[in-house]
Amino acid sequence: MSVSAATGDAPIIEGRRQLVEWFESGNKPKRDWAIGTEHEKFAFTKEDLRPIPYEGPRGVKALLTGLQARFDWEPIIENGNVIALAKDKCSVSLEPGGQIELSGAPLKNIHQTCGEVHQHLFEIREICADLDIDMIGIGHQPKWSRDDTPWMPKGRYEIMRNYMPKVGSMGLDMMLRTSTIQVNLDFASEADMVNKFRTSLALQPVATALFASSPFVDGKPSGFLSSRSHVWTDTDPDRCGMLPFVFEDGFGFERYVDYMLDVPMYFVYRDGKYINAAGKSFRDFMAGKLDVMPGERPTLNDWSDHMTTAFPEVRLKKFLEMRGADGGPWKRICALPAFWVGLLYDDAALAAAWELVADLTPDERDALRNDVPKLGLKTPFKNGTLQDLAKDVVAVSKQGLKSRARLDSYGDDESHFIEGLEDVAESGRTLAEEFLDLYETRWNGSVDPVFREYAY
Repeated sequence: MSVSAATGDAPIIEGRRQLVEWFESGNKPKRDWAIGTEHEKFAFTKEDLRPIPYEGPRGVKALLTGLQARFDWEPIIENGNVIALAKDKCSVSLEPGGQIELSGAPLKNIHQTCGEVHQHLFEIREICADLDIDMIGIGHQPKWSRDDTPWMPKGRYEIMRNYMPKVGSMGLDMMLRTSTIQVNLDFASEADMVNKFRTSLALQPVATALFASSPFVDGKPSGFLSSRSHVWTDTDPDRCGMLPFVFEDGFGFERYVDYMLDVPMYFVYRDGKYINAAGKSFRDFMAGKLDVMPGERPTLNDWSDHMTTAFPEVRLKKFLEMRGADGGPWKRICALPAFWVGLLYDDAALAAAWELVADLTPDERDALRNDVPKLGLKTPFKNGTLQDLAKDVVAVSKQGLKSRARLDSYGDDESHFIEGLEDVAESGRTLAEEFLDLYETRWNGSVDPVFREYAY
């Protein structure tokens, strides 16, 4: 989710063409393509493993203040509360349940990405040590309920909190109890965007399976390997899912504009405040008929904000966001961007990846999306299982990374960052299944050890 709503002057939207041009302005030549990685994690107190509140000597505010003071971050304030930090094109922000997110800078290769992750986690560990708290990367809060989870003081979250139960049964779980790793990637043109969107959307269930790390909810096995992914299946049908129109003839920026115009609004941001527009129409807003702001018409900043309120498995802004993976340990944070860069930033790899899924029907794509949260790599696929596809996809990604030939100071390319995914694909065993085995054996039917053994 975005750090804050867009600010500053922006043109009034006069017509649909401006919205298409907004997306077109994201087109970049290949030499300028970057990699932006986002990752969330849960903070908890060491003695009782509880989520930390916003206020208090060991709360989120103290954590952000500590990062600001020791590592020279600039605070972002909303209604007197520190709700994010910014530095060097990065931000540290808060998800609704206190999940801490790093939105990384646009970088050129995975070596830089992993360096950024290392520095961030070093800073986090330093401040967490001062506060006697810790953090874990995992797709769903394994132990604590919604009621046990404190809400963060951000205006847009209050609007979403009230709206979510009206449109789905698990929206509040999504907000409070899930955690993810994402990567944002560029495109050269509308045609390039379409190729990347279709390929990555069709392959998102493979990423969900490879990164599955959330088999526990409320202190016991949930029946899912990715409880995080399952939560998204009943969050809000108007703004989530597999977007079948992406695979239809003629798809492009204009069709995505039409989709976003039909996504119900959440808010309008004016003068430092969020105005509740939940469920209302952006089309009405463009016509000056939004009842909470009568006669006022949106700016391109409002459109930019609106882009952050749709949550499909792949999201288009001025770049593409890969949204299918659970949060996870340190190496997984580097592996997720490497996986997608290998597939999408090399022309031969992109063509090979699309060839693997080009013949899937809409029903087959939906079946993968619906079955993977429970079955992972054992999900039926054609004459075998998803594991067969995953092995092929990881091999394509590895070759794409080798072909990119982005070398570090030791002469190593980026392909070693997905070695862990090769192991998962080859064995067919996800991290979630490792957790379940430990729960049944050494952990003696308790989820508590996951906090201690997998903390950052």
